[in-house]
Amino acid sequence: MAMRSGLRASLLSPAFLVAVCICVALLSVFQFSFRAFVPGSMEVGGLTLANFTTLNKSIYLDAFVNTLRLSVETTVLSLLVAYPLAYALVRVRRRVLKSAILIISITPLFLGEIVRTYSWIIVLGSNGFLNTMLRKLGIIDQPLSLMFTHLGVLVALVHVTIPVVVLMLATAISHINRDYEKAAQSLGAGPIRTFMTVTLPLSMPGILASVTTAFAWTFSAFATPQMIGGGRVPTVSTLVYQLGFSSMNFPLAASLSVAGLAMTIGALVILGRFTRRMKLAGGH
Repeated sequence: MAMRSGLRASLLSPAFLVAVCICVALLSVFQFSFRAFVPGSMEVGGLTLANFTTLNKSIYLDAFVNTLRLSVETTVLSLLVAYPLAYALVRVRRRVLKSAILIISITPLFLGEIVRTYSWIIVLGSNGFLNTMLRKLGIIDQPLSLMFTHLGVLVALVHVTIPVVVLMLATAISHINRDYEKAAQSLGAGPIRTFMTVTLPLSMPGILASVTTAFAWTFSAFATPQMIGGGRVPTVSTLVYQLGFSSMNFPLAASLSVAGLAMTIGALVILGRFTRRMKLAGGH
């Protein structure tokens, strides 16, 4: 017992230290959000609530709305693209096809976020791959404006999110008992009805878990909106960067971070309650 306790303590100690460091960092950001900004100085002033009242300005409200919009759109599109891939990954019998789907789905995970974002710059640029192909095919005369747009950021974010969503959905689908589907088919249900009434509801826990993960991941994304958006697609993370490292207004950047964190936690709490209700309704 003593040996097991010592092993458990040795394994939990690094996690505990990391948790303490994260809590200290969060507390530091939290206290910075209530300090006054001193122009031209790295020092901060006394306690104030002015940073949070400043967030009522349209530029910050637009950033919150745009971040929320991007998170929802990315989550929905990632789910629509990833579910067929995950379903095929689990249900396809041919090993070659299954391996191809797996490689296509998870390869982006082996690349850094910066590398993936630069690849999309090459694809979406005015002289990039997509515009070049469309011009050669005679579909367009002038290059499409895809960089520094909401659409460009959305496409890149979906590409970043899909691998994780595919893996989570594939895990959920693989745990579905095929006997339930066979029972539905034996009672006269066709493939579509079997999927809609049996497979899809039984995979709901995986769907809800992937939706929660994709939403939180997208809400905090920085590199992709910053590089693809170029400062023209405002999000909470890019505004925090601009306030902290361009204007050196660290108190306002901290207050924006705290507000964004609170908004994320609120959204995750709502999703968590919805998840529990869905599980209770489905008997899971």
